[in-house]
Amino acid sequence: MSEPESLPDTTSLREIEGPQGTTSLREIEGPQGTTSLREIVLVTGISGSGKSVALHALEDAGFFCVDNLPPELLREFLRLELGRRDRRLAIAVDVRSAGSLPHLLPLIQQLRGEGVAIQVIFLDASTDALVRRFSETRRPHPLSSEVPGDEPGNRHALVDAIEIERGLLAELRELATVIDTSQLRPAQLRIWVRDMVRAGSNRLTLVFESFAFKYGVPLDADYVFDVRVLPNPHYVRELKPLTGRDGPVADYLRAQAEVGEMLEQIGAFIARWLPAFESDQRSYLTVAIGCTGGQHRSVYFAETLAERFRSRSATLIRHRELDAR
Repeated sequence: MSEPESLPDTTSLREIEGPQGTTSLREIEGPQGTTSLREIVLVTGISGSGKSVALHALEDAGFFCVDNLPPELLREFLRLELGRRDRRLAIAVDVRSAGSLPHLLPLIQQLRGEGVAIQVIFLDASTDALVRRFSETRRPHPLSSEVPGDEPGNRHALVDAIEIERGLLAELRELATVIDTSQLRPAQLRIWVRDMVRAGSNRLTLVFESFAFKYGVPLDADYVFDVRVLPNPHYVRELKPLTGRDGPVADYLRAQAEVGEMLEQIGAFIARWLPAFESDQRSYLTVAIGCTGGQHRSVYFAETLAERFRSRSATLIRHRELDAR
């Protein structure tokens, strides 16, 4: 990481202090008396979940990226960066800074309270997926020294290290938008991260995600709906090779009364509680819809619900199984 340059002469720092004697970022002014940082994304998550891939995706999207910045330096780093026009920042923080994480949580909340638009992305994956990735790369887990009996190939020690890390990062995860990378290829993750930052964090974004139950429920889901009880186009010969995005499949499902009924009920539930999530200042609400194979019914539901809510909220669509093809 290169040393931050000094602030331009046009930047002023008023002698006003925030909590515990820290200077409020709201009081740091750039030219014309306004802060000029366009966007701040904090990338964190479980080791092996793809933080490096996400950070590279943000760099390709035009962000200035800093890896493993100690949390206690975050405020000062942002203070130095506020004088730069139209700067988009992405900062990675991981468990190697575990000793400083207790300082990071209140800092994020304080920055948001001061009106600083900071988006936190937390990457996660199933324990089985993480164990497989560490085994393939033959790299030790950052917390392996904390686990008794840690040796190369010791699955139990690796699982213990992963669980310790989950505990350390649990509170940070609660403040973040979660991406489950268990079933994602690096190329998919890059697309998902770019979509998220493109949507922005000024208002709530509804994410509709289709998936197959046989591959597990997405870890990033806020709500999960099971549509396996509905008629399955898989058993209609001419529809089997198609997906829920294709017209013939959509026509088949629209003709089923129970499909329309479930769509209305799910839509009504989301509409009823959406204002509460918006007032909670959340950036994303992920609604996952699952069927058997993640190809027909769940895809149709995700596409249809996203279309219904597009005029009311920013929306994103993910098809976990289709995107993996």
